[in-house]
Amino acid sequence: MSMTVLTGINVAAIADAHAAVTTADFSDLVQQVTPGVARVNVTKTVSEAELAQAQTAELLRQFFGDRVRLPNRPATPAIEHAYGTAFFISADGYMLTNHHVVEGADKITVTLNDRTELDATLVGSDERSDVAVLKVAGTRFPALPIGDSNTIRVGEPVLAIGSPFGFDYSASAGIVSAKSRSFSRETSVPFIQTDVALNPGNSGGPLFNQRGEVVGINSRIFSGTGGYMGLSFSIPMDAAMDIYEQLKANGEVARAYLGIYPQDIDRNLAEAYNLSRPQGALLTRISPDSPAQKAGLKTGDIILKFNDTDIMRASDLLNMINRARPNETFAAQIQRDGKPLMVNGTFSLAPSDVQAQSRDGQDNEIRLGLRLRNLTPDEQAELKSNDKAGIIVTAIDPTGLAARSGLMAGDMVTNLHQKSIANVTDFTDALSSLPKSGVVTIEVIRQGIPAIIGLRIE
Repeated sequence: MSMTVLTGINVAAIADAHAAVTTADFSDLVQQVTPGVARVNVTKTVSEAELAQAQTAELLRQFFGDRVRLPNRPATPAIEHAYGTAFFISADGYMLTNHHVVEGADKITVTLNDRTELDATLVGSDERSDVAVLKVAGTRFPALPIGDSNTIRVGEPVLAIGSPFGFDYSASAGIVSAKSRSFSRETSVPFIQTDVALNPGNSGGPLFNQRGEVVGINSRIFSGTGGYMGLSFSIPMDAAMDIYEQLKANGEVARAYLGIYPQDIDRNLAEAYNLSRPQGALLTRISPDSPAQKAGLKTGDIILKFNDTDIMRASDLLNMINRARPNETFAAQIQRDGKPLMVNGTFSLAPSDVQAQSRDGQDNEIRLGLRLRNLTPDEQAELKSNDKAGIIVTAIDPTGLAARSGLMAGDMVTNLHQKSIANVTDFTDALSSLPKSGVVTIEVIRQGIPAIIGLRIE
């Protein structure tokens, strides 16, 4: 008979840990925290044309590519209902949920576990972190205790409560699978990854540790089918509370700007730069006149520590920058030409995205369906080489006028209707002077190549 021998491993400890996980009982905790969780009901007014395009555009493009043009249909208003989850963080009615749950909402109500329905006001919402703050009138609401998301450990049991597919107050449990997950440069929080079963409707709900403290806001899943596939992601509460304080005080989030382009270091780069292992963030580009350049950072520098925190990969550095505030100071331990060096500097205010729409305030207000921001100093320098100024398109609504005319995210807009565009204010002013129908020109630079697009207004 063969026998497997485990060397250097405490078998008894493993057995105890397995028993602790498999016998975790959340029943008392669920009963305790459920009153602080609410279902969010969202009502949106959309046109029939928008509904039709949203449902068919992607399917048609699979067959016809970007040449597809959907037929014009009467813009008959329709009501769309959506739902999610929120939870109380203060006794006077402040609640947290996801930005994508309440985005574009005309009316928001919350339903408590005793079936009480309350109208909610949107205090503020931040797209990059996917955090939104709601407020309901009243006092003595059951605010949930907030835990320290920095202290949670991989393998720790966690619990989620929400309304998946509209089934109110459904509880699901699992473990923390990983920490500090990042999806892209546009993501401003390091997500907590779990294997807790989350589905549409769970968005905005709380993630609890075993002590009943909220350690995250359930935000998204990774799925090829639209349903749960074992990968769920939550916004850490330390980041969410920082966003909450800013939205509550100012209605918006002020982010810091450093002006760097970092990348990970692999095995080959570690050897080339004489590092003992792949670690740190390699700076591939420094924006002109940025806080990074003023602090003395250079292309080729490797940031190993930032504000006394070890940097293992580029996402670690980006997460710290996203959590910083304008005018805060920073200290970076770097390696340059094989030698250690300390660099100190001060963050500036990062450019923010805005929704593009005219200012005339009339019912026939022109809405292009795009988001814009002013250029960073680096991007401005790139345009100045062509004797132009402009702004950048950061997002496109696939059902909007801009998308139908061929505008794309990443385009640099330099002129609208024969008016030069140097900043978002110029664009808004030009938009207000457009005719109510017809075709106007919009000049862009796409991947370094100038182009003129006919923008049809209808």
